Amino acid sequence: MTRMEGSRATRRNVLALGTAAAATPWLGTAPARADTAGGEFDELGITELRGLMDRGRLDAERLTRSYLERIERIDPLLHAVIEVNPDAMREARRLDASGGPRGPLHGMPVLLKDLVETADRMYTTAGSLALEGLRPSRDATVAARLRAAGAVVLGKTNLSEWAGGLSLTHHAGWSARGGQTRNPYKLDRSPNESSSGTGAAVAANLCVAGIGTETNGSIIDPSSANCVVGVKPTVGLVGRGGVIPGVPSQDSVGPMARTVRDAAIMLGTLVGVDGRDPATTASRGHFHRDYTRFLDADGLRGARIGVPRTVYFGYSDHADEIAERAIGVLRAAGAVIVDPADIPTAEQLEDLPGAMVVQAYEFKRALNTYLAAAGGEHPRDLRELIAFNREHADRELRFVRQDGLEAVERLDFSEREYEEALAANHRLSRAEGIDAVLRRHRLDALVMPTTGPPAKIDLVRGDTYGGGASTPAALAGYPAVSVPAGFAFGLPVGVTFMGTAWSEPVLLRLAYAYERASRVRRVPGYRGADVGF
Repeated sequence: MTRMEGSRATRRNVLALGTAAAATPWLGTAPARADTAGGEFDELGITELRGLMDRGRLDAERLTRSYLERIERIDPLLHAVIEVNPDAMREARRLDASGGPRGPLHGMPVLLKDLVETADRMYTTAGSLALEGLRPSRDATVAARLRAAGAVVLGKTNLSEWAGGLSLTHHAGWSARGGQTRNPYKLDRSPNESSSGTGAAVAANLCVAGIGTETNGSIIDPSSANCVVGVKPTVGLVGRGGVIPGVPSQDSVGPMARTVRDAAIMLGTLVGVDGRDPATTASRGHFHRDYTRFLDADGLRGARIGVPRTVYFGYSDHADEIAERAIGVLRAAGAVIVDPADIPTAEQLEDLPGAMVVQAYEFKRALNTYLAAAGGEHPRDLRELIAFNREHADRELRFVRQDGLEAVERLDFSEREYEEALAANHRLSRAEGIDAVLRRHRLDALVMPTTGPPAKIDLVRGDTYGGGASTPAALAGYPAVSVPAGFAFGLPVGVTFMGTAWSEPVLLRLAYAYERASRVRRVPGYRGADVGF
């Protein structure tokens, strides 16, 4: 058995959870003359668009065409969309001919992270050339539920290749298949973490809403960096059948949208027991088909919200300043602020040896199982994937090494070591962590900066990372909601509301009331279009 000597067991090692890959399309100067003028449906939410449809002023075909045209105009700046669904217009016309609303998302064009399988003419590749050409025979559970709710699957979004598992160096939003995703607020800035394509696409009004996945930070961090709302659900609330796995004890699938209301509508269509995901059996009695009923503009009044300062403040003066203003908004809206309300195990969680054990053990087994079962010609396990990348190093490994994959392949922990590590992770993050501080201060939730302003994209040294809020909820499998909170020199920063298992109704209520009181969201400016890297 081998071990990684001297590695810190944070989200930046082994799986890196936000790292990325290499190759075409090659990163260069962004197109300087893309038409970024607003579209007629920009910033309209699901409720407003459905209202237009109900009044006969809009149909699915027109709305879908509008988003496809906007992708064609704007995505050359962003590389947020890895593939457009060639059947999107056909899906829209079929919905228009169906004779009535099919569900709460009727006619709404959505984008899915390229980890989510779809049984159509699109591919599912995790951004890797190794899976180029993989066409699953069955929709992932979340894709099937979105279609059942009436959504038009518009396409797939770019991501950090293998959800950040390729390399130990942090290159967020880079994949061999999709190139480098850029931040629409400043094009030389990182879109942040592996659901970066979804975050950038939602921010840029390339879809009504999107789907991201998170193991540690990969929904809430790009939501912060792209000025959108991201919901990282309790593990088991949303089924992961047909989603390329990372670390199953931590993996969540969740919505990213421009408003809390849209995120709540999306979440209600995704939840429920999934026969392909045993973890969802625990959600019985905890999921809701309509999360909008918990939204209350006065929902902060009397709420007890704690501020965990140790670890989650102090790494970015800009994030701290924005979070302090957000706390002032919460207090003015009637919340009872308990400050400080530190997570007792916060420092342990950020440097926890068991995190590395769990990530390496689960990732290797989950990925090997997925590759062995997936149809088509491609590597059948992690060892073959590593060999493929070496054979195609001119594209896959041009800017980064695959030291993340190689470390996972090399590490060999026993089942006993894994089970002990997982139990310790859960104890320290749950009973002795989040639950302990909530119970001690009788809190409804915690609030802290999601992460700092997005760093510059740097393919030579990797993106810099200062800190963030995601680790406690990631290790616990608990929910978190990031909401736009402010800007530092035009760069977005969010705040995260975090709670105990199945507390999505509470977190959405608080996030919605804060959103209504603060009204931070603004459209991106695509600054720096003529700046090369």
